[in-house]
Amino acid sequence: MAGLKRRVPMHSLRYFISMVGLFSKSGLLPWYARNPPGWSQLFLGTVCKGDFTHVVATKCQKGQKSQKKPSHLGPLDGSWQERLADVVTPLWRLSYEEQLKVKFEAQKKILQRLESYIQMLNGVNVTTAVPKSESLPCLLHPIIPSPVINGYRNKSTFSVNRGPDGNPKTVGYYLGTWRDGNIVCVRSNNLKNIPEKHSQVAQYYEVFLRQSPLEPCLVFHEGGYWRELIVRTNSQGHTMAIITFHPQKLSQEELHVQKETVKEFFIRGPGAACDLTSLYFQESTMTRCSHQQSPYQLLFGEPYIFEELLSLKIRISPDAFFQINTAGAEMLYRTVGELTGVNSDTILLDICCGTGVIGLSLAQHTSQVLGIELVEQAVEDARWTAAFNGITNSEFHTGRAEKILPGLLKSKEDGQSVVAVVNPARAGLHYKVIQAIRNCRAIRTLVFVSCKLHGESTRNIIELCCPPDSAKKLLGEPFVLQQAVPVDLFPHTPHCELVLLFTR
Repeated sequence: MAGLKRRVPMHSLRYFISMVGLFSKSGLLPWYARNPPGWSQLFLGTVCKGDFTHVVATKCQKGQKSQKKPSHLGPLDGSWQERLADVVTPLWRLSYEEQLKVKFEAQKKILQRLESYIQMLNGVNVTTAVPKSESLPCLLHPIIPSPVINGYRNKSTFSVNRGPDGNPKTVGYYLGTWRDGNIVCVRSNNLKNIPEKHSQVAQYYEVFLRQSPLEPCLVFHEGGYWRELIVRTNSQGHTMAIITFHPQKLSQEELHVQKETVKEFFIRGPGAACDLTSLYFQESTMTRCSHQQSPYQLLFGEPYIFEELLSLKIRISPDAFFQINTAGAEMLYRTVGELTGVNSDTILLDICCGTGVIGLSLAQHTSQVLGIELVEQAVEDARWTAAFNGITNSEFHTGRAEKILPGLLKSKEDGQSVVAVVNPARAGLHYKVIQAIRNCRAIRTLVFVSCKLHGESTRNIIELCCPPDSAKKLLGEPFVLQQAVPVDLFPHTPHCELVLLFTR
């Protein structure tokens, strides 16, 4: 990361001195004023069975200038940073062109494995079928590169735990495993996928923690309070921070003091250097809490951040899903739009729609957009985005897709064409969602987006393509996998989005 050497302004020092009396009455010491630590086009592969030139972007950065390592890192810290980079961004030592070659070959192997499963489902003896090295179930297009290679993440989650020096108030990413009991929390300053702004906020959160009299919550049953930090940014440079806090047995008055303390740190203390657009605080007694389980409390600033994408202004709530690479997401959604082939007579069904960007970006080309999403705040964002952008032919439903989808599809059996888009979490789709899609005759085209086509997602594909099976209530005509397009949203990592087109 580029060096970020800031000194605490004199007005901040005077502010801290003035706060001593206030916090000493509550048994809290003010954070001590000190200097925070220093900071120190491309197509890949030969297309298999075809071409896809109408989708790929015309511009792609081949990389960015190398950036200086944080000046405060000694030899030991440097080795920890390198080890962390090898775990979080295993491909960081390769050129981006070499990374894309690795990913393209990985997607080929995934599709070859799928082909083996599909052949077995159709009674083909895989030992006498086309050799595995040449057998693909569909047309595989070249990988679409990310327009941004370094610092592309718009959301980062930082943990709190013991660092290499044993300090339990270290903010960063984990090395090791809980099972082996060798967890070490290492600062993210050198990770190529993390923006400088995210690391800056994490560094100041660490400064705050180390001056707070309250201990961090490392293991729930051992007590402690301060937990993880989430940082979200947009392309305009706005920054939202979300701090998770275990309340233990603190009274509401004591909780209020903690909220005011961290709020003042980021408004008038050293943390003001982060220039946060908003700061949220969530009291959580579980590993993960939704807004419904424990509301996000806005301590200051704007309640949302906004993004410009595909000519839409999009609203994003603290816990709403949004692809972590904004420029790459635009490439991904354009690819999905190309593959859907929607027209003015088509109903677009957007399952696991998040903030609704895919459906809303195609709304002008369809008769209606129907979105389903579990996170209520994301649905509210989608409705806001539709209204703000003057889109009147969309509906968004909150809840589990397996409960909403069957009833929603019953009314779509009147002959009107339905195109479905699914972009599930890594756990894949619930089997009832697969049943509903298979058994709805109106769905002739399906676009499936997956960043990890393993486990349940593989099972989803198999059940979409298998012969009718009354025991599994898969009665509809099977889908046929026609095309696959890899889209890289995660440079320096082995991960890649794979967009699959099915028809029947």
